[in-house]
Amino acid sequence: MASTFPLSFQVLIDKLVKFPGIGRRSAERIVHFILNKLSLEEIKSLSEAMVKLKESIRFCSVCHNISEDELCNVCKDTQRDKGIVCIVEEPKDVIAIEKTGIFRGVYHVLMGSLSPLDGRGPEDLSINELISRLNKNSISEIIIATDSDTEGETTALYLAQLLKPKGIKVTRIGMGIPLGSNIDYLDNGTIIKALEARRAI
Repeated sequence: MASTFPLSFQVLIDKLVKFPGIGRRSAERIVHFILNKLSLEEIKSLSEAMVKLKESIRFCSVCHNISEDELCNVCKDTQRDKGIVCIVEEPKDVIAIEKTGIFRGVYHVLMGSLSPLDGRGPEDLSINELISRLNKNSISEIIIATDSDTEGETTALYLAQLLKPKGIKVTRIGMGIPLGSNIDYLDNGTIIKALEARRAI
């Protein structure tokens, strides 16, 4: 069936539905809002902000968190405890944990999780960089804060088996994380409880 929308309207809808959490109805509402509520200058400013984001953001050379400089704000912070490293899947997980305000260590972002069914193995994540980092620094504890879905648990188990022989204390975030949930969807209180209740693995 032919679209009832003009071509330019339909093209933007098709672009927006690629975003997580945005279905076709939501995309239609967003396009109507852009068309009716935003001035041309506001639209240009939004477009420029997105281009600048893509051009200026890179990954921290130490932990792979997002940054505009070689080092992210966490790695540059001299007040952080560099001996405690929290391993997460994505930069958005760093943001979720940082919002709690209780973790004062540093991070290592894997840039994904192990998923054999999707063909994603250890070589596709920043695991080699993690090992190199551990070999160069004095680390007292590794906290594995991957998601509690199948891929996250598989990744946590793999990392635990890899890191334990190095004599480093390895813990996993504990209760408060519902089975199958993602870190970045959790509220601050749940994340705090999960960090406080981490367990050795």
